[in-house]
Amino acid sequence: MKILANDGLSRNGILALENAGFEVIVVKVAQNQLINYINENHIDIIIVRSGTEVRDDIIDDCPSLKMIARAGVGIDNIDVEYAEASGVRVITASDASSSSVAELVFAHLFGMVRFLHDSNRTMPLEGDSNFKGLKKSYAAGTELRGKTLGIIGFGKIGQNVAKIALSLGMKVLACDPYVEEATIELDFYDGQAIHFNVLTTDKEDVLKNSDFITLHTPYQEGHLISVKEIEMMRDGAGIINTSRGGAIDEVALVDALNEDKLFYAGIDTFENEPTPAIQVLMNHKISLTPHIGSSTIEAQARIAHEIAEQIMEAFEV
Repeated sequence: MKILANDGLSRNGILALENAGFEVIVVKVAQNQLINYINENHIDIIIVRSGTEVRDDIIDDCPSLKMIARAGVGIDNIDVEYAEASGVRVITASDASSSSVAELVFAHLFGMVRFLHDSNRTMPLEGDSNFKGLKKSYAAGTELRGKTLGIIGFGKIGQNVAKIALSLGMKVLACDPYVEEATIELDFYDGQAIHFNVLTTDKEDVLKNSDFITLHTPYQEGHLISVKEIEMMRDGAGIINTSRGGAIDEVALVDALNEDKLFYAGIDTFENEPTPAIQVLMNHKISLTPHIGSSTIEAQARIAHEIAEQIMEAFEV
């Protein structure tokens, strides 16, 4: 059977699949050439990340296709229901990137509250001529310890975020329509562990009572955070989006930052990828990363392993 890893796959996954008898093709086929390539090469399985879309046209026009594998969590780029209704199975690596995304949340948080995202822009330009002025500008940082982190979406990633927050001495508020409570286990290097039981609450409670909000929800139509939700948030709060583009109304976000309703924002996924809005990219209160939540060496190795295992199990090899 032939597998097209159109957005790449870590070497461990490729080797596992090849050792199981699959032919793995690692090339980047342009979106408008995918149908031709799949048909000409009789591809049975396509593995994608966020860079390739698998819509109904590919599903309809590629009769050899038996499986779509998303090497990650989000499935915004795949017409899942249509695929499965057409007899094409869809699989994801649901847990493999959880800790990597959680760590990125705190990379943004630590950078934001000490203004690293902005000082790293201005120090190369003014560090030698305005050192004292910059020192004064960035002297009003805050600590995360003792603050309340609101987590909207309390699945695997949200719970990994809670682990880090609790280890820092933060209070956690979480909401999720499908999770009523979760036990968070903090494991230490010497084998000791501490358990915290977190009961979820409603979204309004999280918005009103958190110093920082972080989003970890699957795709849904419309904005999860818009003007109404921002108005509920504490004055001076911060918000992080590493979940999906469009979860936050970016126009409302920029307005809230410019009006000092919110002080901080960290954005990894954007409404208009791969061409984010200029007003978002240029706002000095926003910490920016180019959709790299799961892009660590460790996460990609775990993702490749999980995808390979699922493929081999599905085809009984």
